[in-house]
Amino acid sequence: MTKDVSKALDQDGEKTELKRVMGPGLLLLFVVGDVLGTGIYALTGEVAAKVGGIVWLPFLVAFVLATVTACSYLELVTKYPKAAGAALYTQKAFGVHFLTFLVAFAVMSSGITSASTASQAFAENFGKSFGLGDGAFLITAISIGFMVLLGLINLRGVGESVKANVVLTCIELTGLLIIIMIGAAALMGGQGDFGRAFDFSSAGEQGLFWPVIAATTLAFFAMVGFEDSVNMAEEAKNPSRIFPKVLLGGLLITGVIYLLVSITAIALVDAKALGEGATPLLKVVEAGAPWFPLSVFGIITMCAVANSALINMLMASRLLYGMAQEKVLPSILGKVLPKRRTPYTAIVFTTGLAIALITFVGAVPDLGGTTALLLLAVFTLVNIAVLVLRSDTVEHDHFTSPLGLPYIGAISCAFFVGPWTGRDSVQYLIAAVLIGLGVVLWGATVFYMKSKGQDPLASDMDKLSE
Repeated sequence: MTKDVSKALDQDGEKTELKRVMGPGLLLLFVVGDVLGTGIYALTGEVAAKVGGIVWLPFLVAFVLATVTACSYLELVTKYPKAAGAALYTQKAFGVHFLTFLVAFAVMSSGITSASTASQAFAENFGKSFGLGDGAFLITAISIGFMVLLGLINLRGVGESVKANVVLTCIELTGLLIIIMIGAAALMGGQGDFGRAFDFSSAGEQGLFWPVIAATTLAFFAMVGFEDSVNMAEEAKNPSRIFPKVLLGGLLITGVIYLLVSITAIALVDAKALGEGATPLLKVVEAGAPWFPLSVFGIITMCAVANSALINMLMASRLLYGMAQEKVLPSILGKVLPKRRTPYTAIVFTTGLAIALITFVGAVPDLGGTTALLLLAVFTLVNIAVLVLRSDTVEHDHFTSPLGLPYIGAISCAFFVGPWTGRDSVQYLIAAVLIGLGVVLWGATVFYMKSKGQDPLASDMDKLSE
């Protein structure tokens, strides 16, 4: 049985019902663990298939694009350190309830679809690593069991969730460092062909520009995750002060690791072989260190995708909680366990939705691209929101994005949303279905709130910075 929890003032005078447990170290590991997720372990080969040897270049472009948009997020999260993230910024900038709801739904959907596909990847690796096979029923059962476990960890508390994130981040980081060390050993031993990484003619007959753009739409999925951290603002200590260094530092660390891993991969395995199959980094280990036990690296890969799923489910539940607190979603989704101080109804809802996706949709190859598509559209709005809200002043100090970067971010993100990038049309179809579901849910939310005597178009969001 639950009871209302009175809002407590933290050390900065900000009201929050959630427990502030994340200092700079834990927040940095959260950012690094989120970005170093499923993407780099699974997408390196697909990127190589599009651009050949210069597989590192799309990751570099994606890193620059992510950093530009991260500066806009930093200005807004340090200005309005609340859990609702992009939806809050959209509401404050444009004041349109329907648009705010769709942004919240798009971000939530991106997190849940990403977590669902990560759970499928976990189940497939689990089945192969332990000789259980890869039957559809078995994979689905393992995926659901894994998702339930994540929900229980999430319910236990953000402290426990973040501790699990620390362990999993260290494991997945170790896996990538193994790849980098294998590359260094190969370089010193005269093994591999590092010249392939700088063969710009390998992009193909289409030239360099459009293959790199098409590959960047894939590589960007590997760089997303930094935006999840803003939804943890109410569980971070002194967020207005620590977020800039932590978020930019985390992006720099992951960007360097991605470049080193991609260069190592293409040096040891040619682009054609790297692009075949779903385990590109495993091929790198086989080529550079055949003595290394592949089953161990398989377990590391499982930990990496598990970490992605955990962080995305954390983000999705906190986003729903934040929106319910501001009356954009039914208030029932804002309920908090009195002792654990975790948003239990939001956790149950997001976990149930993820299980439904696993059961009825399964592993959809383009879900990763759809996730990036939805987030790029959201990033476009966030970059515009920074410009709109420049005139809105707050009493505390906050980060300010360098002049011009929000314009660059808005234009570049909007560009990568378009079909001219070579994005598969099925990704637009999936996104349209998800947004359509969002519209239906919005209508149901309005009806629900009216039945409770609440005004569905009234929101307290504009008061959050007070």
